[in-house]
Amino acid sequence: MKREIIVATGNAEKMVEIRQILGDEYSLMTMKEAGVDLDIEETGETFEENALIKARAAATASGKLAIADDSGLVVDAMGGEPGIHSARWMGHDTSYDIKNTEIIRLVDEYCAGKAAEGLADNPRGLEPDGTPGPLRSARFVCAVAAVWPDGEERTAIGVMEGRINTCQSGDNGFGYDPIFFLPEYGMTSGDIPREEKSRISHRGKAFRKLREILEEG
Repeated sequence: MKREIIVATGNAEKMVEIRQILGDEYSLMTMKEAGVDLDIEETGETFEENALIKARAAATASGKLAIADDSGLVVDAMGGEPGIHSARWMGHDTSYDIKNTEIIRLVDEYCAGKAAEGLADNPRGLEPDGTPGPLRSARFVCAVAAVWPDGEERTAIGVMEGRINTCQSGDNGFGYDPIFFLPEYGMTSGDIPREEKSRISHRGKAFRKLREILEEG
């Protein structure tokens, strides 16, 4: 019999990735599928704190093992924003097309400022081959938490390094994927095949660590 786990998310795209990473040995259910109706307020100051808040709430409401993740995009040129506010940055109802366009604009502005100060070779912070350079550095961070009905808690962190692209590209991902350029692949995480993305992504790394934790128990 498969082990039942409640996943504290309503994001269908995220569930596809999580099911792909954890495999078929678990019966994964969203809170809605499990009949859990919660509006969880993410009041933590870190990705890890927010993941724990969501997993605790789902475990308490369902009486089952619950897992949750909190992830986001950290852009160095923006002082770490949008960070833990990634989902609600510029408002929950604002499309990611608009959010991505604004991030590109802000990073362009930052790079132009560095060039004007003589600290960059060109105003867009590009490498000689035209791809995003170090001034456009960013990373996706994912913290995942597991909370058992008896109160046991475990967490894991995954990080994927990259750079902010100069335009949006790709439809294999969601959210900020179309602007997150991976230098080693020469494409964004929105362009990269889903299977390869699961292998290298922040979420993939975090959930593979979680899978090891679940196998221990």
